[in-house]
Amino acid sequence: MSVPPTPALTIDTPSIAVASPHARPRFGENDGFQAELRRRVEDFFRRTGKNPRDCAQMYVKTCVILAVFFLSYIVLVFLAHTPLQAIAAALMLGGSAGMIGFNIQHDGSHLAYSDHPWINKLTAMSMDLIGASSYLWHWKHVASHHIYVNITDHDADVDLGAFARVTPHQPHYFFHRLQHFYLWALYGFMTIRWHLYGDFRDLVTRDIGGHPFPRPKGRELAIFIGGKAVFFTLAFVVPLFLHTWWKVLLFYVLVASVVGVVLSVVFQLAHCVEEADFPMPDQATNRMEDNWMVHQIHTTVDFARNSRLVCWLLGGLNFQVEHHLFPRICHIHYPEISKIVESTCREFGVRYNEHKTLWAGLVSHYRWLRRLSVPAGAN
Repeated sequence: MSVPPTPALTIDTPSIAVASPHARPRFGENDGFQAELRRRVEDFFRRTGKNPRDCAQMYVKTCVILAVFFLSYIVLVFLAHTPLQAIAAALMLGGSAGMIGFNIQHDGSHLAYSDHPWINKLTAMSMDLIGASSYLWHWKHVASHHIYVNITDHDADVDLGAFARVTPHQPHYFFHRLQHFYLWALYGFMTIRWHLYGDFRDLVTRDIGGHPFPRPKGRELAIFIGGKAVFFTLAFVVPLFLHTWWKVLLFYVLVASVVGVVLSVVFQLAHCVEEADFPMPDQATNRMEDNWMVHQIHTTVDFARNSRLVCWLLGGLNFQVEHHLFPRICHIHYPEISKIVESTCREFGVRYNEHKTLWAGLVSHYRWLRRLSVPAGAN
């Protein structure tokens, strides 16, 4: 069945419900902190007269990113005459594909791009343009990760299988002792797995991270098939008319690896670092210690909040705390909202996590991988 459109809301957080028979953790009761934070953010939009969505800057930004993406593709496939030109175009193509994911599809998938459902749907489908299913991404990211952040066996985004141990509650294998070295390279294969295996496996098994989801039908199935057809045509069919197969394969791997590393690292800097919590529900009651908003804050880390360039390139995902609290607000507003969130956290005694720079986040992720490279109690 199709994913039903959700009515446009000013700042509402997502509904805590997914299609799964497994017992889901329950969060603590709402308190004064949650109510006051929502009130202050709503007051920000009332005072400034700004619209949470349908921001002119976002439409301009979308045009710029798509222009760079298609121009890079044209240069790589049709115009590049030297290896250096081709490599430069491939790096630009991979970077712009990552920016489509961070900016256009991400806001669209979270209903944060526009108040018009069809615009959100169209922008969310840009994920299919870069090779991954927007339908399956909804169930993996929006319906799993955004509700149960960093909760082992419930957050599909921290489940890297046996390849890595990124939460202290996951099993340890002997080869994890080197994960803080090899995992950076494996990040590059994430999108290749998506393109060639992961989406098809999920479609057949109807299972993501151990949780079943409704198989796409009708329009959603047509989008899945059409999206894959368009992507494979652009990635392989058209280039094979002009280039040898090994060159096409080589540059596909290069572009996809750039996308994989960029997407993976940005996610990991927000959640899989030393400062983030990895709580588990009480075994007897299946209840989390914190309420939903505090849980989001304690399991998420901002980075490089003072860098306008990082914010522009990453679609505001360096403001992950704000994104998790208010996913239906366009990321254009995150820098201003972050000041409200931080001050409210300080007033209510809620720990607000932040790395001042991108480099600090990278170092923290490396240290976290190294800490979990040994079994629990072996440190």
